[in-house]
Amino acid sequence: MINSNASHDDAEIAVAAVRAGAEVVRARYGQRLTRIDKGAGDFATDADVAAEEAILDVIRAARPGDAVHGEEGGRRGADDAARQWLVDPLCGTLNYAVGHMLVAVNVALRGGPAAVADPFTGEVFFTDGENAWVRGDEGDTPLAPTAATKLVDVNLDAPFPSAPGFRAVDLLAHPGFVARFRPRVVSTTLALAWVATGSRAAYVTDGGDLTGSVHFAAGIALCRDAGCVVTGVDGAPVGQAGRGLLVAADAETHGLLLSMIRGRG
Repeated sequence: MINSNASHDDAEIAVAAVRAGAEVVRARYGQRLTRIDKGAGDFATDADVAAEEAILDVIRAARPGDAVHGEEGGRRGADDAARQWLVDPLCGTLNYAVGHMLVAVNVALRGGPAAVADPFTGEVFFTDGENAWVRGDEGDTPLAPTAATKLVDVNLDAPFPSAPGFRAVDLLAHPGFVARFRPRVVSTTLALAWVATGSRAAYVTDGGDLTGSVHFAAGIALCRDAGCVVTGVDGAPVGQAGRGLLVAADAETHGLLLSMIRGRG
């Protein structure tokens, strides 16, 4: 169990926040949704906006001096605030809008605790910045990553900033990948939580620096503190010069996937 008072408080705020967002997501599921066009084929819904407001209500009440960066509302709070919360109120909007339950609610204090909720199982995955757990009806259980399933989620969504050097679709056709793993293709960062829990062996996505992304920050924190191996797709540490994510349950799986990406496996 978490024991540092400050970290404990922030972790509990993150848990309460994702639960508030998840409650809205559950309540609005299956209802008629208003779509809000964001350009380039992307959109939000009124459920995204309502979930973000519910999350912000929790954070504002507990930490009124903190800044918040939400996917829908942008940055709110003082520009010089030392602490910033990153909020993705409904990761998997397209899934949700067409009636699929594969979505997540993500909240992370930048550089600190974070939480990811699955609105439809009721599970909350969270970290205090050092260790990670899943909270269910019977309390908190430490997360224990394992590559036993051999299932690897690969994000195939555009853009493809590392092409032609790396394209996720090419990984799926790699003989070594076919021999050792089974691909799964998802469109929500709930997949990162699955690596932390052991229901997935790894997760791969292209991109730039994802550590400050409202979509990825919570999942990255969760996986790191659960003991996963977290790097970019080039094997370098994630950060300002980062290239996407390669998150694996163990070093062996990470090494195998990295060698395939580099064309040596």
